[in-house]
Amino acid sequence: MLLKATEQCFNTLERAEMLLLLLRRFPESVAQHGVGLGESLLEAENIEDQESPVNCYRKLFVCDVLPLIINNLDVRLPAALLYKYLNKAAEFYINYVTRSTQVESQYQGAQDTPALLSPSKRSSQRYIIEGLTEKSSHIADPWERVFKILSVVGVRCEWQVDTSRRSFGDILLKMKDVCRYIGNYDNEAHTKYKTQVIYSTMLVFFKNAFQYVSSIQPSLFQGPNAANQIPLVLLENVSNVYGDTDTDRSKHVHKKRKLAEGREKTMSSDDEDPSGKGRSRLITIHAADLLNSVEVLESFRLARESWELLHSLDSLDKEFTRICVSWKTDTWLWLRIFLTDMIIYQGQYKKAIASLHHLAALQGSHSQQQIPGQGSLENQRALIQLAACHFALGEYRFACEKVLDLMCYMVLPIQEGTKLQEEQPKLKSKFRKVSELKLWPCTSTAVMPYCLRLLLACFKLRAFTDNRDDMALGHVIVLLQHEWPRGENLFLKAINKICQQGNFQYENFFNYVTNIDMLEEFAYLRTQEGGKIHLELLPNQGMLIKTSSPPLGFLQQEFIPVPQPSIQTADRHHTVTRGITKGVKEDFRLAMERQVSRCGESLMMVLHRFCINEKILLLQTLA
Repeated sequence: MLLKATEQCFNTLERAEMLLLLLRRFPESVAQHGVGLGESLLEAENIEDQESPVNCYRKLFVCDVLPLIINNLDVRLPAALLYKYLNKAAEFYINYVTRSTQVESQYQGAQDTPALLSPSKRSSQRYIIEGLTEKSSHIADPWERVFKILSVVGVRCEWQVDTSRRSFGDILLKMKDVCRYIGNYDNEAHTKYKTQVIYSTMLVFFKNAFQYVSSIQPSLFQGPNAANQIPLVLLENVSNVYGDTDTDRSKHVHKKRKLAEGREKTMSSDDEDPSGKGRSRLITIHAADLLNSVEVLESFRLARESWELLHSLDSLDKEFTRICVSWKTDTWLWLRIFLTDMIIYQGQYKKAIASLHHLAALQGSHSQQQIPGQGSLENQRALIQLAACHFALGEYRFACEKVLDLMCYMVLPIQEGTKLQEEQPKLKSKFRKVSELKLWPCTSTAVMPYCLRLLLACFKLRAFTDNRDDMALGHVIVLLQHEWPRGENLFLKAINKICQQGNFQYENFFNYVTNIDMLEEFAYLRTQEGGKIHLELLPNQGMLIKTSSPPLGFLQQEFIPVPQPSIQTADRHHTVTRGITKGVKEDFRLAMERQVSRCGESLMMVLHRFCINEKILLLQTLA
């Protein structure tokens, strides 16, 4: 009766559901009707011209019909047909797991609970496939299902299956072993084991690449649910921009310098290329702000090694590329994020830049679908990685340009500026000797310190060449205020260079230098004991001297209220003015006194204005 009822159904979907009910109730009928039902669903998918593999026809075939077929030993299927079905299943499950948040956002509503914040819980979210009910659209444990299909197909096709190997690492090791001897087999066996390596390794790759991206960019898959999860961005470590020194941090080096017999004894900084070229790269990547960092880094490693295995032989490369083209993986934004990080990890920076431009194009096509705030965050990811790649290639002007573009997206809470300077050295002192790469929080308060380091590294080499470049040297002095006193020895090298020159011109000095130790050092340079160095630091004396007028480049409303000078500030004020009140021009003395009163300003806000206001000048310096 069920069979007759199915024959009377004109709707393909209804007929398939009725026939599926028959197959489940009478398993012996699977051999007769199972394959025909599966083929009719795949044919209907083609006729209906479904845009996505995640559709009602594919879902019924992959989740309901296919398990009945491949688990029934009475159904004899050629290997080619099994591989075709495996391909359809893999494409469906991968697209289902990595589906866009926009497709399902309208169905989430009340079920947005804290449990959904975890990538592992995402499969429990509501997701309605057109043509199916909500219950029918739900798929539990999709990754487990697709690997189960892989295992059954492997047994039926007589692959080299080791049932004791269950972890992704074990699967990958087995595939490497199979691949090692694949050239020794005849054509039939070669095709069989090549297919085993392709699909086994490919599923390990996509699973672990997804796990990595869902952890570093959770908003791609979880949308508003990811509000409490900080996105991460993979960047080169530039912690050695200040050079390796053995400075005693409890004392100020510049005070020691005044007591030295000559300035030639000033310790110089390490000017080695901070990009890390020529040194062996370490394989560890640290993610200090990720609770499950060990698992995420393991996923990154497995995905990277799987990708390398899939491209290790021409036959594997060709087949994997064919599958990727048919699946249109070049349109998968999440996969492009992983591939970009992998290329950066490999140190192929020119290729990484091309990949980042591809990523930007994908972001543009998704721009109208993005949730509020996600677009700017993604722009930050692309820009900062472009800046790091250009810097690693020695293209400092391009790196500087990307960093300055990035500054337009920064939103810095005033209170957090000084806190960052205290925390940053702790992170670096803990990790800098372990890794060249780091997963950095993709937030304004975390990325801006990295950007300032990149800028410092860009101007550092130009500032300390034999050729005189006061503008670059001035930029370096401004940037060295960040994370002070980490760059104190590099600052002393700048002072030593100024002393050798006998004069120094940087008209932006009083606009952006608010560090009390630096102010004291420059005041000392004007004294007889300091060498009576000629300093041209005043762009407009009237604006700088008048208390009622803001410094050049600032708006009055941009100033942060400065509290009354403390006893410590007053003492330092006396130190500064004591050496410059004898025979020094009044305008310089007044400018220096006024500058001391600005020492309470938020340094991060000052440096942010420096990057925004002086963008053209900074780029011209590197031209």
